[in-house]
Amino acid sequence: MNNQEYGRILRDAPAEEPARQQYFMNQLKQLVEEKSRKTGRPLTACVQTFGCQMNAKDSEKLLGILERAGFQASESEQSDFVLYNTCTVRDNANQRVYGRLGYLHNLKNKNPGMIIALCGCMMQEPSVVEKIETSYRFVDLIFGTHNIFKLAELLFMQICEGHRVVDIWKGTDKIVEELPAQRKYPFKSGVNIMYGCNNFCSYCIVPYVRGRERSRDPEDIIKEVEALAADGVVEVMLLGQNVNSYGKTLAHPVSFASLLRRIAEVKGIERIRFMTSHPKDLSDELIGVMRDCPKICRHLHLPLQSGSSRILKLMNRVYDKEQYLALTEKIKAEIPDISLTTDIIVGFPGETEEDFEETMDVVRRVRYDSAFTFIYSKRTGTPAAAMADQVPEDVVKVRFDRLLKEVQKISAEVCTKDVGKTMTALAEGTDSHEPGMITGRLGNNIMVHFPGDASDIGKLIQVKLTESRGFYYMGVRLS
Repeated sequence: MNNQEYGRILRDAPAEEPARQQYFMNQLKQLVEEKSRKTGRPLTACVQTFGCQMNAKDSEKLLGILERAGFQASESEQSDFVLYNTCTVRDNANQRVYGRLGYLHNLKNKNPGMIIALCGCMMQEPSVVEKIETSYRFVDLIFGTHNIFKLAELLFMQICEGHRVVDIWKGTDKIVEELPAQRKYPFKSGVNIMYGCNNFCSYCIVPYVRGRERSRDPEDIIKEVEALAADGVVEVMLLGQNVNSYGKTLAHPVSFASLLRRIAEVKGIERIRFMTSHPKDLSDELIGVMRDCPKICRHLHLPLQSGSSRILKLMNRVYDKEQYLALTEKIKAEIPDISLTTDIIVGFPGETEEDFEETMDVVRRVRYDSAFTFIYSKRTGTPAAAMADQVPEDVVKVRFDRLLKEVQKISAEVCTKDVGKTMTALAEGTDSHEPGMITGRLGNNIMVHFPGDASDIGKLIQVKLTESRGFYYMGVRLS
């Protein structure tokens, strides 16, 4: 394509979204088809996800855009186009990406026409982008979290211009959702209801890389859920950094509980999940909706982070130990069959043995079904990174192992409580270890294995739980 033709295509592009991206998907498809004819095979694209459920949802959109543009999806990094959708919540996520880039460099040396791209949270850190630009010169395309939707346009520019394209936005109020997506599962799907975070926990970099809270219009969310239901989806997972604060930024504020009620009315949707909830925003209205609506799964992920009120204050979590415990007691009183899971950080700056024992006390009193436990990871640019009294690594490791052992012991005990009950499982896949068995997920988010075959996948099946095996059940099907 000559410069004149390229300039004309850019000038003719619509200004409004999503029409602009639909236009560039078509333009990119022409380039992909031309290259495919020359190579005598379809061009392949691999999207790898690092991080949370929101990153996974973003990756479905990225892959959908690439497939619409003519690429053939591949799980192999030996593809014509490889995109890493990155996470930066913890330093080890960054290190994993750097390690994989070394592998991609070797592949690109063997296949110079290969295009390598990076996007996501890690790319919102200026120091990371600077490092990529100077030390990983073979990376062809870099963009962040706010302009995920621009993949087709940016990739078209990179191919036509033949040099690296970097497009990082510091922030945005724009939400562009009406683009193709390639769902991992035909029977369940994530649905973004909001972006960003306003909480600014002192250890967390998310507000700096994901931006401030932006809620989607409820009508747009309902339309998306209705379309998913029409396409065979029976379970939706509503996604946001803090779903409890949904709707506060809208011109006409709407509560998260109100949104849940409306989604529950969508015909065909049988299960509703959501993640993540901040304890400070969990309202009595939300508890009531969870209690009264059978479509809402009896599972609540409620991050604790620390059981020490002193540490919670340093974390800027805006609740203390007693408030958290009172909230969990209220939830359990209103919804006795609720499954509570949590996140806990060990080794936050200044954490003493007494602070850690406060965390252990909460774990023993709440008795979580499961917990995600993390060693504190210093993130440059956050207030906690500059705090004094960073806890020695050997001390943190001992505490982490103690916490993990306690969490696993309690989880194994809690998982026995439903033995003998009949519950509904969503069949998610065949059991890779036992032929003739399938794996299903209960409403409380615990897995169960029971007899079945691939034809059951995507169905809601009544299962009697016959045995607990610590963190999952064995069962027999009744339907």
